[in-house]
Amino acid sequence: QAWIGGIRAGSVASYGNHVKASCRWIAFNAEAAGVLGIVPLECEDGGKRTVSQLCCHSDVVTDFDFSPFDQLLLATGSADETVKVWRLPKSGQDMPAGAGLTLGPGEGPVDVLQFHPTADGVLASGAGKRVTVWDVGQQQPLTALDSHGDQLQSLAWKRDGRLLGTSCKDKKLRIFDPRASPAASQ
Repeated sequence: QAWIGGIRAGSVASYGNHVKASCRWIAFNAEAAGVLGIVPLECEDGGKRTVSQLCCHSDVVTDFDFSPFDQLLLATGSADETVKVWRLPKSGQDMPAGAGLTLGPGEGPVDVLQFHPTADGVLASGAGKRVTVWDVGQQQPLTALDSHGDQLQSLAWKRDGRLLGTSCKDKKLRIFDPRASPAASQ
């Protein structure tokens, strides 16, 4: 356990995550819109951590997630209607100036996103009433899940990756098998 002080985090009104960690990095919403603060998980010489900034989007970063297969791969979603995938450095190097790839623009601000837990390169993102499951390598949507009655608030993959659960403002939980059908069990 460690306490990391002196970090100026932003206050963002969204349904997504505002702090996430991989085996190498901790990412958090910074004060400026569209910017994430990136801090190494391990202390540098002298017990200090240097905060780097990743300028991600032209609007607020609403959610982000590290890949479970590549701890240097970070996906970010934004109110600018895009999902971007970034390759972070191993350590001590400058943050990337541009995203490795951009998915979108979509049909509204990206509210939530999450990498698939067992399939490398599969990512789900939610915007408005729609969840899109992406093949990141091909930069193409695999399926769209449109049976939401109101604004999405969260999504989560089952640990084995077979099912995707969502919640939204209509107070219903929906379970999808994205491989079989875009229809939900409610």
